[in-house]
Amino acid sequence: MCNQLRQWACNVTAVLTIQLIVGALMFLIEGGKIGVYQYSAETYWAIVTMTTVGYGDIAPVTVPGKLFAAAVMIIGYAIIAVPTGIVASEMADLRSKSRVTTRHCQNCVREGHDPDASFCKYCGESLDS
Repeated sequence: MCNQLRQWACNVTAVLTIQLIVGALMFLIEGGKIGVYQYSAETYWAIVTMTTVGYGDIAPVTVPGKLFAAAVMIIGYAIIAVPTGIVASEMADLRSKSRVTTRHCQNCVREGHDPDASFCKYCGESLDS
C-alpha cells in the first residue's frame, strides 16, 4: 500500500510539474496576445487543456501557440488515457484472481477453491471425485 501511495504521489507531482511548465511555455509563446497577462491564467489554460475539459474561454491566437496547444492536447490524452488503461487492467486482474467457487471437497468438505483447481487446496484430494 505504501508503494502505491508513493507511486501515486510521484505521478501527481509529475503531472503538476508538467502543468506548470506548459503554462510557462504558453505564456512565453502567446505573451499577452490573448488578453492574458498573468502566468496563473496560462497555468489555468494548461490544466483545462490537458485534462480535456477545454472551456474555450482562453485560446491561443498565434500559429506557434496553436501548434503548441495541439501538442498539449495530445499529451493530455496520453496522461489521462494511459494510466486509466493501466488501472482498469489491474482491476480486471485483481477481480479474476479473487474469484473462488462454492465447489466443495468430498474429503474435507471445505469450500473456496479456485475455479481451475483440480485438487483441494486444504487436503490435496481430487475435486472431481
